[in-house]
Amino acid sequence: MVIKTVVVLLVSLALPSVHLGEAQQQAKVATIGWLGNRPNSGEAVAGRGTVVLRQMLAELGYIEGKNIAFEFRFADNKLDRFPALTDELIRLKVDLIFVSDPNAALTAKNATKTIPIVFLLGGDPVEAGLVDSLARPGGNITGFTTISAVLAGKRLELLKETVSKLSRVAVLWNPRTSPQQWKESQLAAHELGLQLHSMEVSSADKYEGAIKEAAKTRGTALAVTQSPLNNSNQKRIVDLAAKNRLPAIYPRTDFVESGGLMSYGANRTEPYRRVASMVDKILKGRKPADLPVEQPTKFEFIVNLKTTKQIGLTIPPNVLVRADRVIK
Repeated sequence: MVIKTVVVLLVSLALPSVHLGEAQQQAKVATIGWLGNRPNSGEAVAGRGTVVLRQMLAELGYIEGKNIAFEFRFADNKLDRFPALTDELIRLKVDLIFVSDPNAALTAKNATKTIPIVFLLGGDPVEAGLVDSLARPGGNITGFTTISAVLAGKRLELLKETVSKLSRVAVLWNPRTSPQQWKESQLAAHELGLQLHSMEVSSADKYEGAIKEAAKTRGTALAVTQSPLNNSNQKRIVDLAAKNRLPAIYPRTDFVESGGLMSYGANRTEPYRRVASMVDKILKGRKPADLPVEQPTKFEFIVNLKTTKQIGLTIPPNVLVRADRVIK
């Protein structure tokens, strides 16, 4: 009888500690600092990327309010805000910083050597000074590049095949965020025998004048580079291109879904799925330096036939047959 009493007492003493351990495990919430450059502040308008990445993390078992939380900081296209926004996230002691802008990535890298950083960018992270190499990024940073700069040449090639007697392409790029894409466009244009017209746009109020100016020369098409500013003003760019009857190619499918003529770039879902996997590994103890920078394996060529009718263009059959998706 005495032995039973002792056992019951020991069990009763052990239970609170077990429950306390469970409570401590349940209370552990990983906080992700999200640093971006959308023109509007607040998570509700952060764009499709916010939704997709959160969905991918949910598939890996990260449920908001249970074991993961987000702190969103957006620069409203004012690059000088990144240092202060980064400092806010560091003071909050976030477990990881996710960045979708090259300037934000560089700011975060320079601001902390301890908090892991994961990026999703379009350019070359080695050339941008973010990592030592793709295979061995080094430091506390790694991520995914959609190699949009490399694909700039492919987009010019598709334009030339699509537009009869094309001789000139106006390239819409931001010197602050997409210089690599402009360089790659120049190299490709030389090989393709195309003249380039540089459209340097670093603020949204410059789009209308730049596109109107480009449309004045016959035989001109438009190539839009990937940048936070262009991505967040896609509807404005698409509408201006159609209004000025400019055949245009874009870096992402959502431009075409908004009425753009065609796009060629990395599959929109794959990068976020693989970034989510990186975040998962880092939160479970892996070091960013041990995770190679990843690149896309899936690419999409999308054509909008509604827009071809609107601007009076016929897509050659040999180009149309290569489309992964056609919007009719």
